[in-house]
Amino acid sequence: MLPVDPSNQTGPFGQEPNKPNNPVATTPTAPKRVNPWLPITIIAGLLLLGVAVWLTYNSMSTTRQLEQKVAELEEAEKLKAELETQYNQAIAELDALKGDNEQINALIDQQKAELVAQKGQITDLLRDKKKLDAARREIAGLKAKLNEYIAQVEQLKMEQEQLTQDNLNLKADKDSLAYTFQSKVAENETLSAAKAQLVSEREELSKSVQAGSVIKVKDIKVTGMKVKKSGKTSEKESAKRVDQLKICFTTIANDVVQPGKEKFFIRVINPKGETLAIEDLGSGTTVDKNGEEVRFTQVQEYDYANDETQLCFVWKPNTSFQKGQYKVEIYNKGSFAGSDDFELK
Repeated sequence: MLPVDPSNQTGPFGQEPNKPNNPVATTPTAPKRVNPWLPITIIAGLLLLGVAVWLTYNSMSTTRQLEQKVAELEEAEKLKAELETQYNQAIAELDALKGDNEQINALIDQQKAELVAQKGQITDLLRDKKKLDAARREIAGLKAKLNEYIAQVEQLKMEQEQLTQDNLNLKADKDSLAYTFQSKVAENETLSAAKAQLVSEREELSKSVQAGSVIKVKDIKVTGMKVKKSGKTSEKESAKRVDQLKICFTTIANDVVQPGKEKFFIRVINPKGETLAIEDLGSGTTVDKNGEEVRFTQVQEYDYANDETQLCFVWKPNTSFQKGQYKVEIYNKGSFAGSDDFELK
């Protein structure tokens, strides 16, 4: 190893080591000059930096606004498309429910008109970006509204079907009642005819019985009588001298008739065809078998015993008699029992 010269030693980086306590001569340095543009440069740099920051922030804000507007526009277009889809689907489903029932079709047309109005309201909401949420809720409500409309139509259809079925049932009941009524009418007509026939037969039988129960008379004789001052009577033929009539006849036995009270109506007809009648002397009217009224002169009653009995009655009118041909008729039970003619000269 070479010997080191202590006088020629240097530091680690070629610098001379400090030599303490060894005065070294120093060279005076000139003062540094300050750049007068440095503050302006710094301020300008800071301003530029601020402008750059502001521009960057503004650009980012503008970008965000643009992105938000784009998003809003896209959302609005999406909602418009969804609205159109929902609306068209609702209209199509409602149209599919139409049929021949005018009431149901009228309801569907009303519902479609309401959907048109609601679509217009939603379209107005979509024009205002601040009301997109409200528009979204309204669009979502279209489906619920459609379901509500469909439920209304289905309910009306069900009611119409029930009404139709009820009408069919009523028609069936009506037809059944009409058939039953016609059957009853036919039965009643048959019964009425049978009843009429029975009544007719009964009337005929009654007439036959009545005719069979009539007590006929014979040997009718009318004699003109005159009452003398002595009170005795004598037969007369002259009308001027007759003041009363004696009428006699004989009953004919009839086994059909039950014994009992029997009335004989005596009718005296003058030459003019008038029935002699005085109410105070018992005259009146009776009804014959044909239902017609018959004026009678006198009525007499007696106990009939199914035998031949001669009966005599006296008619005292206290008036004079006309000259001419007279007729006497006798009725029993409204039927003709016998007659005879006589003459007063």
